[in-house]
Amino acid sequence: MAIGEHVRAWRPAVPGVGEVLHAHFTEHAYPAHTHDLWTVLLVDTGGVSYDLERHAHGAPARSLTLLPPHVPHDGRAVATSGFDKRVLYLDETWLPLDLVGAAVARPSVRDDQARRDVAALHDVLTAPGDELEAESRLAVVAERLVQHLGRTAPAPRTGREPRLARRVRDRLDRDVTDVPTLGTLAGDLDAHPTQLIRAFSREFGLPPHRYVTGRRVDRARRLLLDGMPAAEVAVEVGFHDQAHLIRHFRRTLGVTPGAYARPRSGLDAP
Repeated sequence: MAIGEHVRAWRPAVPGVGEVLHAHFTEHAYPAHTHDLWTVLLVDTGGVSYDLERHAHGAPARSLTLLPPHVPHDGRAVATSGFDKRVLYLDETWLPLDLVGAAVARPSVRDDQARRDVAALHDVLTAPGDELEAESRLAVVAERLVQHLGRTAPAPRTGREPRLARRVRDRLDRDVTDVPTLGTLAGDLDAHPTQLIRAFSREFGLPPHRYVTGRRVDRARRLLLDGMPAAEVAVEVGFHDQAHLIRHFRRTLGVTPGAYARPRSGLDAP
């Protein structure tokens, strides 16, 4: 690898995501190749020029591109400073293969909201433990990409939404330490993943992943005040590890678990 090239790749525990790749390239140029997965390419800085099925295209900074599986493409930097990119590789769980032709014709996704949604999804994927949130965000991203390719999203059946939302909550409440995936919930409840998210959000005022996080933080508070060490609390309530607990505890309550449960001389515990 040439000096100045940096690559980080991993496979998150999110159904349908084959790989996540974050990279900076200056000199490297991709030869013509194919993938067996969809490539969702977010270029953050610099720019990329590429040929897709022998047609020239460009992906400038702050752009979103969707490359279909099994179609040859290459890629190179447009400037000597190189480029930074973040990539998701998705299987047909999220993007049907019969949309390949539409993606060849329209690889550039000119949708600022979709670009922001993909960037936010990458932020979630960089740390383990928030798989339900990542899956929920991915469902919204996939729906927007499908719409970009000309297919209408499934129409929500609004008449059943309150009951559907309550059924989702019942499933989540069974065990917040081991929640089902969004895909499993959708299959069991005969609904589209984005329909579940919208129904739950409308009924309860927050998406399912945030509901689960809140329940976990609430249980963590009680266990911390009982004197359980934070590392044990994290496992007990379903967080990936202590760092995962700290991140969400601080985001929810504004303090770390240690500060929250610190003994206060002469004061009752909160």
